[in-house]
Amino acid sequence: MTIKTDKAPDSGDARPASETAAPEALKAIPVRHYGRWVSAVLALAVLGLLINAFAQGKVNWGTVPDYFFDGDVLRGVRNTITITILSMVVGVVLGVLLAVMRLSKNPVTSSIAWFYIWFFRGTPVYVQLLLWFNLGLVFEFINLGPIYKDYWSSFMTPFLAALLGLGLNEAAYMAEICRAGLQSVDEGQTEASHALGMSHAKTLRRVVLPQAMRVIVPPTGNEFINMLKTTSLVIAVQYYDLLQATSNVGQTSGATVEMLFVAAAWYLVLTSVLSVGQYYLERRFARGSTRNLPPTPLQKVMKANLLSFGNRQAGGTA
Repeated sequence: MTIKTDKAPDSGDARPASETAAPEALKAIPVRHYGRWVSAVLALAVLGLLINAFAQGKVNWGTVPDYFFDGDVLRGVRNTITITILSMVVGVVLGVLLAVMRLSKNPVTSSIAWFYIWFFRGTPVYVQLLLWFNLGLVFEFINLGPIYKDYWSSFMTPFLAALLGLGLNEAAYMAEICRAGLQSVDEGQTEASHALGMSHAKTLRRVVLPQAMRVIVPPTGNEFINMLKTTSLVIAVQYYDLLQATSNVGQTSGATVEMLFVAAAWYLVLTSVLSVGQYYLERRFARGSTRNLPPTPLQKVMKANLLSFGNRQAGGTA
């Protein structure tokens, strides 16, 4: 069926070609942030003034590389790494135990854990180091029955005083970190494990802790780096660490300030290595919660090299 109409087509709709042409593309002009440039110039100026001040100061910069690998300094570095690792082991193990005790329904164990955390977090670590080192003024002997008996001054060596002072203090902070990680796991996970017949210890080891590690690992890495720097306080108990070594070398050589720069450089090197390790450890434990893991620095470098190589190939063929 065909429908006819007497209405003629409207010829008045026809428009000139100039009016029907596509509009010109808008040219986006980025906003200029002059404040950023001013702040960058000021920051560079301040940095330049600091560099110039140290360059013109009475600092023998040649001493820094000369003593960087000195035998006494390397011994101090080794002792610093040793006391850092052992103190963190004590802190992590005791911190997990205190976190479990704090979450216990037993009021006695929960109160003991709370008191421990309250005391060691409420007193400075420097005071705790001095307290352990000077307990010989209170106790002349240490008597553990048939196991061990000796003078307190012989028992409490600088190494043991440093280990107890740092490790027991770190345990209080690790307890709160572990408690937060354990509480981040849904209670349904524990209830389901108990319904399957798993014991409380097995549930904690197989179900709760693996999931809590995503919350525990990042602050633990920060605590490890902080522990490395806190070891500089063990000079108070005469433990031969990096700061003690550089101080001794500085006194004998007369380069006191230069040896402090050596100590600072070594601390920067060690903390940088720990930061890289923390990055890869966090990346490993993020595998179950993140679909696409962030690229590693090596992967970024390889990707940049491949892109530049591809651009060169494209330019050569063109």
